[in-house]
Amino acid sequence: MSCCSPEGTCHTDSQAAETPAANTAVYTVAGMTCGHCEAAVTKELTGVAGVTTVTVDVSTGLVTVASEQALEDETVRAAVDEAGYELVGRA
Repeated sequence: MSCCSPEGTCHTDSQAAETPAANTAVYTVAGMTCGHCEAAVTKELTGVAGVTTVTVDVSTGLVTVASEQALEDETVRAAVDEAGYELVGRA
């Protein structure tokens, strides 16, 4: 996408649709040690309705979840449990 008009003139007003800000929460998850752990947690959390991105840092045990709307901690806990790990709580 170019900022220039079809006539070749530049403008600074944005014509792109604005994306609503995502809700982001960081959780501590116990028991993750490797790439398989990362993949399992990511798979389960991305399957939760409304989740847009999941970032897992195995070395710190932190999982960042961005979603269209705020998620209930119990919903996140259930997905982490299904992956085989323990949600300790919000970081």
